[in-house]
Amino acid sequence: MRHRSAIVVSIAVIGALSLSACGSRDDKKSADGGSGNSGSTTTTVTIGIDAPLTGDLSAIGIGIRNSVDLAVKKANEQNEVPGVKFQVKALDDTAKPGPGQQNATQLVADNSVLGVVGPLNSSVAQSMQQIFNDANLVEISPANTGVALSQGEKWVTGEKKRPFKTYFRTATTDAVQGPFAAQFLAKDAKKSKVFLIDDQKTYGAGLAATFKAEFTKQGGNIVGEEHVNPDDRDFSAIVTKVKTSGAEAVYYGGEYPAAGPLSLQLKDAGVNIPLMGGDGMQSADFIKLNPKSAGDYATAVGGAVEQLPTAAKFIADYKAAGYKDPYETYGGYSYDSGWAIIQAVKAVAAANNGKLPANPRAAVVDAVQKVSFDGVTGKVSFDEFGDTTNKQLTVYTVKDGKWTVEKTGTFSG
Repeated sequence: MRHRSAIVVSIAVIGALSLSACGSRDDKKSADGGSGNSGSTTTTVTIGIDAPLTGDLSAIGIGIRNSVDLAVKKANEQNEVPGVKFQVKALDDTAKPGPGQQNATQLVADNSVLGVVGPLNSSVAQSMQQIFNDANLVEISPANTGVALSQGEKWVTGEKKRPFKTYFRTATTDAVQGPFAAQFLAKDAKKSKVFLIDDQKTYGAGLAATFKAEFTKQGGNIVGEEHVNPDDRDFSAIVTKVKTSGAEAVYYGGEYPAAGPLSLQLKDAGVNIPLMGGDGMQSADFIKLNPKSAGDYATAVGGAVEQLPTAAKFIADYKAAGYKDPYETYGGYSYDSGWAIIQAVKAVAAANNGKLPANPRAAVVDAVQKVSFDGVTGKVSFDEFGDTTNKQLTVYTVKDGKWTVEKTGTFSG
């Protein structure tokens, strides 16, 4: 989700490191550092997770953590990488860049870490990218949608340049998410007047900007614009402006903790128009915060997991694993992010006679770039910018107290 300001997973090789190889070994392993050929050597690889595990966005963060944990369990159960045992280490970034940067530094400092999944927020990713890149440590986010993270700050002008070779994502970007929402409101929902609000964070502001450009291109009229603080919960002044603007819908660039109260206060004031947002809004907690959310819309990256044949096993396995919290909107993408790192580790070991080489981080980065497999969310592979090749999106609406699929498709620019 995100630009998130929108979670991180890392892979670590833990334990007693020999001078000749990277990895931990049990008491029975050989001294050559091998991880497969001898049958008696086990290398423990940890997938670290960076996500908001506490705070307002913890519902999404916990779903990310659990989904990666499930990928690790499945890899171990089926001996996906002979001689390698995977485990997870989850770090809490509280959805803030400062803690995220500290987590990145902590992960890099551990030479056993081979990869990272996350983070949720684009703004948090910005604080981590250079640290990971300098250490050749791969990072795959299941949720970042900020375009500049992978295509550079000048992407809007058509000058696309990848800033960091170690950064990847399984979520598509706001370059398509915002315009997809704009086309839906203009063409499908037949709304011609929209009031635009964003939370000034990397994710929210970027999403609102791409929405605005496409909505006006479709002939729509932005009848008002406002900026809020992501921690705001009293929107009375903005509600008054929306009420007098003649808006037929509100588009909000931000996340569910503020979007829920905003929508509720609009409805309570008699402004009975839909509020639409991006993937950062498409959480079950949005509905919990807003009992009058029926008819509101949100986009989500990728296809609806519940309707994907490729996701049926993931859903069943998640339920069987007994996780207390739901996998939420990024569950499938988190599983696929973790699995991409697992497959990269597998490829690196296979290319080195079945064992991980010394200092394998750079090799894992190269292997992730070449990854291609059928995942929970469909085909998982990455383009020259590290972006997912899966550009599908979904529009959800709140109906009968839950998010329901309204439309699935791709942005036609």
